[in-house]
Amino acid sequence: MIHTGNKPFTCTECNKSFTHSSHLKTHQRIHTGYKPFKCTECNKSFPYVSSLERHQMIHTGNKPFTCTECNKSFTQLSCLKSHQRIHTGDKLYNCTECAKSFIHLSRLKSHQRIHTGDKPYNCTECTKSFIQLSHLKLHQRNHTGEKPFKCTECNKSFPCLSQLKCHQRNHTGDKTFKCTECNKSFPCVSQLKCQRNHTGDKPFKCTECNKSFTQYYNLKRHQIIHTGYKSFTCSECNKSFTRLSSLKRHKSIHTG
Repeated sequence: MIHTGNKPFTCTECNKSFTHSSHLKTHQRIHTGYKPFKCTECNKSFPYVSSLERHQMIHTGNKPFTCTECNKSFTQLSCLKSHQRIHTGDKLYNCTECAKSFIHLSRLKSHQRIHTGDKPYNCTECTKSFIQLSHLKLHQRNHTGEKPFKCTECNKSFPCLSQLKCHQRNHTGDKTFKCTECNKSFPCVSQLKCQRNHTGDKPFKCTECNKSFTQYYNLKRHQIIHTGYKSFTCSECNKSFTRLSSLKRHKSIHTG
């Protein structure tokens, strides 16, 4: 049947056909959820013995597939091949909307949500939605107050790694982002403010009054005027303020 191309065994669920009855039975586990192969370490079950064997490498630490460029090792050949595209620059997955290319299919799917507007990850605290799960997790730290990334120099903590790295440059003196107009340098790209001061570019516009700003931060601060949201509260008298600087000035009343 392999040579003739004949596939007489058809799945009644999805109409996929197979050359052998045994292959059909194995395939049907996808639909039935039957997982007869169990890991003895963690009791996780799998529909195929090959899936179990790949999983068990997590427990054994066995990573037989090694990159010849950087010696990084992987449990699966498919993971190695995906990783190697970092070195080759091969971007197989193309966006049909803007022709942007990606190394991984998952990155393409995430990118395409920019065009579709799909935001499947919803915050249960404030109903705000996000394109990527990682963005939701980062946002949720605003509610939990979690700051898992700590500076080893001054013990200041941050909700995300990028903010920590930016902060650490204050200790090292590293200023990698330079303004092409005046050659002034900054530790973070977000602090590269003077570039727009030279060009006059104000890409961040308020949807309420059409006022524009050079920086996103300034737009967000301005929008509080329209929303009336006061996020900074005095612990002494519970009076709230739109800006941290206003709260600090107010606290002097209590401290004298």
